[in-house]
Amino acid sequence: MSGSNGAGSVEGVRVLRPGYEAILSAPALAFVADLTRRFRPRVHELLEARRQRQARIDAGERPDFLPATAELRASDWTVSPVPPDLRDRRVEITGPVDRKMIINALSSGANAFMADFEDATAPTWDNLLSGQVNLFDAVRGTIQFTSPDGRVYALGTRPATLFVRPRGWHLEERHVLVDGSAATGALFDFGLYFFHNARARLERGVGSYFYLPKLESHLEARLWNDVFVHAQRALGIPEGTIRATVLIETLPAAFEMDEILHELRAHSAGLNCGRWDYIFSFIKTFCRDPAFVLPDRAQVSMDKAFLSAYSRLLIETCHRRGVHAMGGMAAQIPIKDDPAASEAALAKVRADKLREVTNGHDGTWVAHPGLVALAREVFDEHMPGPNQIERRRSERISREDLLRVPDGTRTVGALRHNIRVGIQYIEAWLRGQGCVPLYHLMEDAATAEISRAQIWQWREHGAILDDGQPVSDERIEQVTREELATIRRELGDARFVNGRFAQAEALFLDLATRTPFADFLTLPAYDRLLADEGHP
Repeated sequence: MSGSNGAGSVEGVRVLRPGYEAILSAPALAFVADLTRRFRPRVHELLEARRQRQARIDAGERPDFLPATAELRASDWTVSPVPPDLRDRRVEITGPVDRKMIINALSSGANAFMADFEDATAPTWDNLLSGQVNLFDAVRGTIQFTSPDGRVYALGTRPATLFVRPRGWHLEERHVLVDGSAATGALFDFGLYFFHNARARLERGVGSYFYLPKLESHLEARLWNDVFVHAQRALGIPEGTIRATVLIETLPAAFEMDEILHELRAHSAGLNCGRWDYIFSFIKTFCRDPAFVLPDRAQVSMDKAFLSAYSRLLIETCHRRGVHAMGGMAAQIPIKDDPAASEAALAKVRADKLREVTNGHDGTWVAHPGLVALAREVFDEHMPGPNQIERRRSERISREDLLRVPDGTRTVGALRHNIRVGIQYIEAWLRGQGCVPLYHLMEDAATAEISRAQIWQWREHGAILDDGQPVSDERIEQVTREELATIRRELGDARFVNGRFAQAEALFLDLATRTPFADFLTLPAYDRLLADEGHP
């Protein structure tokens, strides 16, 4: 499939950018418009509920398990059994929806590939729509890519199972207006993919599989379930062929894991530890409470305090309900020019995956094809079956466990690293690149969110760093100037001058020092993307 000018005409729908006629056909746009009209009001209601809950937490309330659903948590029930092609998910790879990435990931030897319209994709119009084109071709096995040097990329003989991650509920698609207002990004991404590919997937004997990001409550999961039911009925697709794995990457959602699985029980493919966004959410949720100021983010690891508790609770919850408990991302990438550093990075990945599989996870994530074999080796050794759902944990995870802050230090080095990484990621995002290799790690928006949120938190509470001095606006600005000079030396004058570093610096400083705390950096960054595209 290829894009061309002139989207289909649908009453009440206005597409503000030309192109991609085949994807934006009249029937496809009508389907997206129907989803938007039916469900957009509930999206707005749930986003308002988020704001009200955060206001209560800012006023001193602490998150807790819901009293109203205690009976549901205590009762015995399971989700619908997963289809055969989802029983073994021991290694999953994730990445953006660009054409070469999709081919390499599907051909990587991983069990599954999550094509990401969310944190790994900057939502330019071309990124989003070319991504839909690429997935259309991938579903049909016709996807190919020819690099500038003439190398041809095509799918291997046994491609990974495809998952798709649409954007979170909080993001709009402002290139498309439905009845005069922006479409909901999540419904736009889901709707176009499902409309074009659900039947083609069924013809190949598989369902349509999704990852759901940034959920904060079981009511948000209920909304997704209602979307799935309606979409299947509207297109004449058997109900239950959609399966979705929910990323538990917000602190509020950790207290509602049973409820989230129950809402999606006919469509559930389990839960996943979205560890990086979870750290960001922990900071964000308690940004105004001095009792929750975290140490350096490098010291906030999965074997400690609230992260360890949340991952163990996720395993216990999923296995009790008969479904997969997926582990988190290994962001390391191979270091070709430094064998010693590469081996050290691989050792970290190996230890992380060993912790996951021995704790009871049924699979894990990697960000680079070069890590697939290592992760598979660890899981093969300790998980001989397709999963370990039958394994039960008897420990009890309490509210206090989920809120425990790890010990550690706050250092000048971490302040500098947060600034250097955050600005470079935002600069790449403003150039339309949502997945960026930085200092031997494959970073997405979650890294920049943690970086700016931690600085905001340290500044808000005047955290004292290891040199005995507090974090202040003046100090952040001074260190930012110094780190920009470091970036310029590392990248060279030409790359720095021709980049978007001035804009990235301004946005990063605004996010790190403004009051009140901004919910997501991708919201003001999206405004700048649209301005660059000439969007009104």
